[in-house]
Amino acid sequence: MASRLTDAPSYAQRGAPAPAMRVAYGAMPARPAALAGATMGTTWSARMALPAGLAEASARQAVQAALDEVVAQMSTWEADSDITRYNQAGPGWQAIPAEFFHVLRHALLLADDSGGAYDPTVGPLVNAWGFGPHQRAFEPPSPAAIEAARARCGWQRVALDEAGQAVHQPGGVYLDLSSIAKGYGVDRAAMALDALGVANYLVEVGGELRARGKRPDGHAWRVAIEVPDASDDHALALPLNDYSIATSGDYRRHAGAGDARYAHTIDPRTGQPVRNQVASVTVLHRGCMQADALATVLTVLGETDGLAYARRHDLAALFILREPAAWRVAATPAFQALAESR
Repeated sequence: MASRLTDAPSYAQRGAPAPAMRVAYGAMPARPAALAGATMGTTWSARMALPAGLAEASARQAVQAALDEVVAQMSTWEADSDITRYNQAGPGWQAIPAEFFHVLRHALLLADDSGGAYDPTVGPLVNAWGFGPHQRAFEPPSPAAIEAARARCGWQRVALDEAGQAVHQPGGVYLDLSSIAKGYGVDRAAMALDALGVANYLVEVGGELRARGKRPDGHAWRVAIEVPDASDDHALALPLNDYSIATSGDYRRHAGAGDARYAHTIDPRTGQPVRNQVASVTVLHRGCMQADALATVLTVLGETDGLAYARRHDLAALFILREPAAWRVAATPAFQALAESR
């Protein structure tokens, strides 16, 4: 699979915009809309054809409101969010909103399934390495600081009460849903457009996307996956037929340089930043929440275990791997099939 994808499209020229996914749009029908805004420390955008009677302002407001709700519930950067209140609470059961509960439940199931390669309680380690809401000039934490942070982690410590829609705080647990909440935000924005009767759209938050319907010319929305070197070149383009796409990589957010360069993705099993050949992992999935979290899982697992996990679960995943003199590409059969669809 890797050779077929490697030999497929050549790299594009530099100079295009720099989000993780770049979108090529065909001619839009009557009443096209191109909306944009800010959320989660990044930006959101949406392209669509507005149905009759729907004002552009109404669509923009619906998308922004959906994203604002996710931030209010799941952002550790907000002092009054539901997740911050949980993280600061003493031992006991904490009632949380239905959306927060839904995302946390999925995160805990993924933590179990991945053998701890994914862990929504990794927040203390993220903060210790300087990638949390209180960022600082980078300096690797001491071994003692890492161990102190690891003592506060452990997804097994978090219990859910399905009937009461509550989560138990055993004391000192710090949830961090950064690797899943953005994808969930894309899903919520898409749901807001669905509720308004928008049948054809592409919505994006910080480079994660979800498509519905088709372009006006009858073809699928297409996206380009970047070469993970911040060059703005792309590795390949593929159709997004009612799918979501998310990418995890270390080429845009990291600290240090050279041999002391650290990725922002932390391996919960070791307490250390991920250091393997994986430069980026892209996942296609019906839900962007799932694609977002799974891209992180596969990044942490690395090429061998990550590809095995993806194949075992029939995931559509593309790995771009560092080699001394070039990039190497490896894809799962499910990804190859979607990439070749029309």
